[in-house]
Amino acid sequence: MIYSRENDSQNTTYRIGRLEFKLKKVVVLVLSISLLLTGCSKQSDVLMLYSGTDGKMIESIGTYVDAVAGDFLTKDYSVVDESQNHMEDPAIPAIAAFMIDDTDHQVLFAKNVYDRIYPASTTKLLTALIVLKYGDLKDSVTIEKDNAGVTTYGAKLCNFKAGDVVSMETLLNCLLVYSGNDAAVAIAEHMYGSVEEFVKKMNEEAANIGATNTHFTNPHGLHDPNHYTTAYDMYLIFKECLKYEKFVPIIKQINYEASITDKDGKLRRKSYETTNMFLLGTKETPEGVTVFGGKTGSTGDAGDCLILYSNSADGKAYISAVFKAAGKTSLYNQHAHLLEME
Repeated sequence: MIYSRENDSQNTTYRIGRLEFKLKKVVVLVLSISLLLTGCSKQSDVLMLYSGTDGKMIESIGTYVDAVAGDFLTKDYSVVDESQNHMEDPAIPAIAAFMIDDTDHQVLFAKNVYDRIYPASTTKLLTALIVLKYGDLKDSVTIEKDNAGVTTYGAKLCNFKAGDVVSMETLLNCLLVYSGNDAAVAIAEHMYGSVEEFVKKMNEEAANIGATNTHFTNPHGLHDPNHYTTAYDMYLIFKECLKYEKFVPIIKQINYEASITDKDGKLRRKSYETTNMFLLGTKETPEGVTVFGGKTGSTGDAGDCLILYSNSADGKAYISAVFKAAGKTSLYNQHAHLLEME
């Protein structure tokens, strides 16, 4: 992949790979860039570049194009080719699913990975990414309200009390292992002052890593019609989480014991069990497959969801997901079928 720019008196010429275009002093340019990546397929992204009639914006536009091109050249946008996106398998009735060999960058199965879905608690992967990338796990966090103010009926809660003090590391573990919605809110409020400001950061980060079809309205995934993503975007988010060494040890846990100091300074300990039935052993994995962990999700509108990180007997790494299965039995049966593709 080669990127360059050349200037003359009339134009600035940009070359990205085999693509060449000129930027004039008066221009409204819509450019679709197709990138060929090592071991990957194509992804099209549209850049809209605008110039003022006096030509004063030309330099800033050039800087922007340079930045965008550099961004594309350094990021790993492993994508599913559109021809692979509509695979059918009667054993996978879920609305969207994929199975990707992350070692050899091969798509083994992909169904509707670019279609809009509700992510439920798989949302918490992006919340976790913000913590891992920008947070301090040693921070002490004071819970402002009982259950961090989460009152949605049926929401999974760690049952934090107003005045409880916990570490950010504890909240991260409760978020990923137990899927505590109150943990998600406590993280958001501590890091950025409010859920609204935290969500802005979530959406910025999603766009930054290429998850451009994601729009979140909260840090936990409780249903909101304007809270959505795609299976492919969740793959990108999950893959980004895997870059942090603390992530896999957390999602591998069957139980996590939290230390909580109440408002009177009294320490209590509470154990939180994973929501992942493969880790619990209540659902079997195919022979030779090791499930390291992942993230579950479930709401009435999202159905049952699960994204996993696993290894085959020969040591290859896989990322797989099923979204909107009709119940947990169906979810784990479908996921076991995907894991058999290893």
